[in-house]
Amino acid sequence: MTDRLPHVLRSDAASNRARILEAARTLFSARGLDVPMREVARRAGVGPATLYRHFPTKQALVTEAFADQMRECRAIVDRGCADPDPWHGLCSVIEKICALHARDRGFTEAFMSTFPNAADVTADRAYTVKAVTELALRAEESGRLRPDFLIPDDLILMLMANRGIHASTPSSRAAASRRFAGFVIQMIQASPQHSPLPPATSMNR
Repeated sequence: MTDRLPHVLRSDAASNRARILEAARTLFSARGLDVPMREVARRAGVGPATLYRHFPTKQALVTEAFADQMRECRAIVDRGCADPDPWHGLCSVIEKICALHARDRGFTEAFMSTFPNAADVTADRAYTVKAVTELALRAEESGRLRPDFLIPDDLILMLMANRGIHASTPSSRAAASRRFAGFVIQMIQASPQHSPLPPATSMNR
């Protein structure tokens, strides 16, 4: 019996950690990063002491909760940069980044926040900005991107506007984000072609 006790404790700790991360992702994605740590603990079904034992600070919890989204964001940028057509690659990055951030309001806040002790978040954000900057320069050199589009300023502006989309359901928010990305792409073209935008959706559905 005593030989099994450490394994049971480790299993319980892993289960608690998984529940905390699931609760944090759910709450942060829906409401942003202002959700109190005690509410995360309550949602996870653990005590505050257990939460703080796994994540001593909210910064640590946010970093771990959105680690998958950070990796996905980096993969989106890598695929866009690998596209032999830099304009097509940039459009793909804008569309997919907006979609990713529309799914997770908290991720947008985490991406744009300054976490001085979160090396992973800082490094991933710096990598993303640098890669998109280089991609945008190539798109501008190809003659497709208007020369006054600024990185990172306009990239952050785009993410802030995308974060401001409010809808009653995730599917409506995703549809609105696709349309917003379509507007952005047309606005930053050197010679706008005004191709059809993604369909509009009722923000109340």
